[in-house]
Amino acid sequence: MDPQAFIRLSIDSLGLRFNGGGLNTEKYAIHRLSLPCVGEIRLRGFPVQTTLVPLISSPEVIPDTQSNASSFYLEESDLKALLAPGCFYNPHACLEIAVFTGRKESHCGVGIKRQQIGIFRMQVGPEWGEGKPVILFNGWIGIGKNKQEIGKRGAELHVRVKLDPDPRYVFQFEDVTTLSPQIVQLRGSIKQPIFSCKFDKDRVSHVDPLSNYWSGSSESSDLETERRERKGWKVKIHDLSGSAVAAAFITTPFVPSTGCDWVAKSNPGAWLIIRPDACRPDSWQPWGKLKAWRERGLRDSICFQFRLFSEAQEGGEHLMPEIHINAEKGGEFYIDEEKQLKSVASTASPIPSPQSSGDFGALSPIIGGFVMSCRVQGEGKRSKPLVQLAMRHVTCVEDAAMFMALAAAVDLSIEACRPFRRKMKRGFRHSV
Repeated sequence: MDPQAFIRLSIDSLGLRFNGGGLNTEKYAIHRLSLPCVGEIRLRGFPVQTTLVPLISSPEVIPDTQSNASSFYLEESDLKALLAPGCFYNPHACLEIAVFTGRKESHCGVGIKRQQIGIFRMQVGPEWGEGKPVILFNGWIGIGKNKQEIGKRGAELHVRVKLDPDPRYVFQFEDVTTLSPQIVQLRGSIKQPIFSCKFDKDRVSHVDPLSNYWSGSSESSDLETERRERKGWKVKIHDLSGSAVAAAFITTPFVPSTGCDWVAKSNPGAWLIIRPDACRPDSWQPWGKLKAWRERGLRDSICFQFRLFSEAQEGGEHLMPEIHINAEKGGEFYIDEEKQLKSVASTASPIPSPQSSGDFGALSPIIGGFVMSCRVQGEGKRSKPLVQLAMRHVTCVEDAAMFMALAAAVDLSIEACRPFRRKMKRGFRHSV
């Protein structure tokens, strides 16, 4: 499998101090004591990211270089767009960090006015596209009105901006999951078949070697049962030789919770992701568990919680934070530990298994960061999941297959969490 080139742009080691006069004489001191400093990190073509900027009271203190404030992942097309000439008023793309006092919110009905302290700007240059590790900036720099006046009182921002190559494998299901599609690897305009996906709904063959892991009738469920519960769904991922290398199946049925017609958080549906046991032929072992439910609101969302079973970690498992996907429009399920777990302390890196490990260094400052993303469509739409995997977390084809099974479970959960009394459109019947 050949990866695609991706670049990780990381912004870390943020800190704010005031040059000269001390904190108490600075005009922003009252704001510093009562409200946090907030940084808005902007890069053309990407959503704005927000982070807290700690105040540094002592001139000798250097902010923590291990604290990641923000990351952007750039593929080749993103770099081309950033390096292309812009409009007359904005000819060059820039990375911007705007620092404010306060936040865009209100307290007790009274609006809190933000005040901009200053902006750090860095122009996108040719070195961004070289694919090499490079530190673009590391140190203190003046921001605000007095940034050009050496020795004058003014705000200074500490920041480190770094580029690292972060290649990924990109896969796509060629059709909706329920139609048992082929899964191809994408590299430019080239599509290379890697896996096939076999979907079954409550149909178990007595000769199926995986039948010990799931229960179900050999007869398909009728419409009346489908209106009350969704169970027995399963997906097997096969390699090019036809061998099953990963699977996902419903362990807890998707059923309406008491007093409503949808799957609620109090009683979520659940999938088990399994993989071949490297020590015992024709045996399987759990790899992860995915829970899903529906949350009602102005715009309904499908919520996911993934738990990784890891023999390499103490405790044997790792729980990921919740991810919400728009039920109508779809969205992205991802495993990105810097994005999800900024507030959680890091632990020691797990020992990687030499073959089909499936352990992606949960909470590891060395192996952490982006692991996987899966983009799916909303309910009732022809979703063809698009999956990206960080190359450093894939040691063999079997590792990639487990993420494909997880992606299939995410996609099928969108339909499994549909309200049970919703009428289907005339002339349309989903294959599940």
